[in-house]
Amino acid sequence: MPQTLELAIDTFGDVTLGADGQRLPHDQVIRNVVDQAVLADQAGIDYIGLGEHHRDDFAISAPEPILGAIAAKTSRIRMGTAVTVLSSDDPIRLFQRFSTLDALSGGRAEVILGRGSFTESFPLFGFDLSDYELLFNEKLDLFARLIREKSITWSGKTRPPLKGQKVFPPLGPKGLKVWIGMGGSPESVIRAVSHDLPMMMAIIGGAPARFRPFVDLYQRAYDQIGKTPQPLGVHSPGHVAPTDEQARDELWPGYKALHDRIGRERGWPPTSRATFDHEADHGSLYVGAPETVTRKIVQTVKALGLARFEMKYSSGTLAHEKLMASVELYGTRVAPLVRDMLA
Repeated sequence: MPQTLELAIDTFGDVTLGADGQRLPHDQVIRNVVDQAVLADQAGIDYIGLGEHHRDDFAISAPEPILGAIAAKTSRIRMGTAVTVLSSDDPIRLFQRFSTLDALSGGRAEVILGRGSFTESFPLFGFDLSDYELLFNEKLDLFARLIREKSITWSGKTRPPLKGQKVFPPLGPKGLKVWIGMGGSPESVIRAVSHDLPMMMAIIGGAPARFRPFVDLYQRAYDQIGKTPQPLGVHSPGHVAPTDEQARDELWPGYKALHDRIGRERGWPPTSRATFDHEADHGSLYVGAPETVTRKIVQTVKALGLARFEMKYSSGTLAHEKLMASVELYGTRVAPLVRDMLA
């Protein structure tokens, strides 16, 4: 059990409803995300992550400029992505963007690398989905070298080779913390261990304990290579309000709108309030009063041996004011309670 647990939040910049009941424009949502991050810094939250998507229901397609604005308005919170879709990005340009962000923030930048649960970025940037595995594996190998080597020699199938290439600006003395995001495959676990990187588990449904076999595999793989395991984290959705009833009633409309839209795209049936309540009671939805959310986080941390718990505090059309209230309660009430219970 880690001695110090990090309590984090993340958002995809979900497009929310304004006071008139209409969807806010993307530019306003992005400015609201900066305000939410500033509040998170003030509330004592350890990390905020911004997810990359290329859809009209999420406003964040380029996290780094927003993170730069956050860096300029905050003093202590760490910041990064949740997740960067590495397969459709250029590892060298990505490294440069984050080495720049790390400089701007005084060493507070991180990045979570993944393949993403949506595929819109592949046709947008001219990549073939049939190269899904090859793109991620080769680009991860190159990025892992970029954060550890001052001069890069590399070759592969997805880009021209590099020979003795230096990339600027270099990282500062603390380097860059890089996580591998995984959604539930043994291959992702082995990939994280082979690159000796922390692993962030996206658990968005079902009992969190069902990921315990992946944790065990992660630890066994590290035992086999004779190294100390890197930290583990979990990303799951949630919402905090003064009471359980208020939290569920506030979250439900946006939760349903988001899940039903994705469901229509993927052939799933519409979600129900009974399914929502079951997920809140027994699954990976951390919704309720501070004490309720605290107990559920502690249970997950103990079950999986986590170093970070990261709550996706935005959900569909849930209004900015509700998000701000949730962030404040998470930082000022939930985080101290969790640490007290784990002390």
